[in-house]
Amino acid sequence: MNRKIKEPVSFLLPLIFFIAAFLLFPVLGTFWNSLWQDVPFMARRFVAFDNYVGLMKDGQFWQASFFTIAFACISVSLEMAFGMITALILNEKSRLRGALRGIALIPWAIPSVIGARIWQLIFRYDYGVANITLKAIGIGPVNWLGTSAGAFAALVLADVWRTTPFVAIILLAGLQTVPDDVLKQAQIDGANIFQRFHRITLPMIKPIIMVAILFRTIDAMRVFDLIYVITGGGPGGTTASLSVYGYKFFLTGDFGYGSAVSVILFIIALTTAIIYMEIGKLRSQ
Repeated sequence: MNRKIKEPVSFLLPLIFFIAAFLLFPVLGTFWNSLWQDVPFMARRFVAFDNYVGLMKDGQFWQASFFTIAFACISVSLEMAFGMITALILNEKSRLRGALRGIALIPWAIPSVIGARIWQLIFRYDYGVANITLKAIGIGPVNWLGTSAGAFAALVLADVWRTTPFVAIILLAGLQTVPDDVLKQAQIDGANIFQRFHRITLPMIKPIIMVAILFRTIDAMRVFDLIYVITGGGPGGTTASLSVYGYKFFLTGDFGYGSAVSVILFIIALTTAIIYMEIGKLRSQ
């Protein structure tokens, strides 16, 4: 092999090995498992794409898909809005800026299972803080986790609380790349705070915003622990994401059907990532 080719390849080999060992092989293994049917106490049987055909006819699968997409869209939208507000506040020069940044990271620093358990207690019907607060202002108790709408709202609030700091830190990094002299010159020219943000700050941090949206959308689509702890997918499976729905088949031993759900989720996440990257390319041109 030519030396000019050999040296770059040798530098890439560790990365290629890492991608193959930790990314490619698990994906291919999951796809291979999805081509088999696993029935407890019976021999494993190769069924090709029958599991995928079954998913297309499975009403609960479509319900889980709709919930996953709706949850991701609403959660990420709220997180981007609150994350931007938080980042703008943390970007202001203040003596308390360091302390505020540390406090803002607390929800993200708490383990997700513990955070989910806290929110489950908050939305308890009998002694939850949410209903105690509503009673104090004269509104009757709400069965948050016993209705589809209430459980969905509770999950969105819990997810927004936990991951807004993550979005804020990413956006804060982008805000700190905006030159102060450009903003000061715009202020001297008569641009108000909203005009400076819309005309200068926002266009300059658009790539950072796209990265934050991409990371959070994919993460929200594969949400598992939050739902598993707070609602368990209930009531009636209306808050089961694709991750939770597929996990239930792994518990029963039907690894083939559960793997098929995982493959579909992977395809949805990969397609979303490709769309975001293409949109980013078009906007950068």
